[in-house]
Amino acid sequence: MIVLAVVSAVMGAASNAVGTAFQRKAASTVARGGGLGLLTALVHRPAWLIGILGVMGAALFQALALVNGPMALVQPLFILELPFALLIAAPLLHRRLPVQGWWAVAGVVTGLAMVLAAAAPTGSRNQASMERWLPVLALSLGARAVVLAHPSRSALFRAAALGSAAALGNALTAALMKSATGRLADGGLAAFLTTWQTYGFALVGIGAVLLLENALQAGPLAASQPALTIGDASASLLLGVALFGEEIRTGWWLLPEVAGALLILWGVLRLTHVVPHLIKPGQ
Repeated sequence: MIVLAVVSAVMGAASNAVGTAFQRKAASTVARGGGLGLLTALVHRPAWLIGILGVMGAALFQALALVNGPMALVQPLFILELPFALLIAAPLLHRRLPVQGWWAVAGVVTGLAMVLAAAAPTGSRNQASMERWLPVLALSLGARAVVLAHPSRSALFRAAALGSAAALGNALTAALMKSATGRLADGGLAAFLTTWQTYGFALVGIGAVLLLENALQAGPLAASQPALTIGDASASLLLGVALFGEEIRTGWWLLPEVAGALLILWGVLRLTHVVPHLIKPGQ
């Protein structure tokens, strides 16, 4: 079960990266603009259709991973989407990943391996009581509301705040998806369609996407991406423990966990500086 969860999560990260890279490739071949005209032009691009299939595949792999493994293990593995996207986009867009990019990718992968090996997340529950859900929903949705209600004049701070809110939304979406797919596995389609978590993860997921778009527009990628990447993994770990009773190792194990997290942060920061040079607007 754990092996299936890990493989599915890595495949989900890779599939999402394929979706991102191919959608970017398709967008680079059409005239700038927006609205229905842009969508109509993209639909006729094979690269765009491949990208959409990649995103759909990522959702299926994520659901399979969450129903077979602890959330605290599955969601951090989606950090791999960022290095996967760069490795796929470089040849696809006829660009080369610079040396510092390779070092950054190595840093992210090594740091993630350190965190997960030290933390060793465990847990087998897919459901949580309403007594656990209510405070989690109140805190998560309340935090997002505060960010939206109090915009900062600083572009850097606003991008980081919106990125953090999007990360929290992604983590909450994953928790709701884990519960909904658990219902599907245990009770079939009827149970899946009649549980509130199914509609909850759809609504929260849409909100997270909108927050991410706002974060990318609000300020530099160097502010929003680390908040999104580290925030999603951290929030997912906390939600896994709070909702599903998952466990991670503490004590002296916190030392390699923190070291790994710092290495991930360094790698993500380096990769955010590589992205603008690798994928320039309009190319």
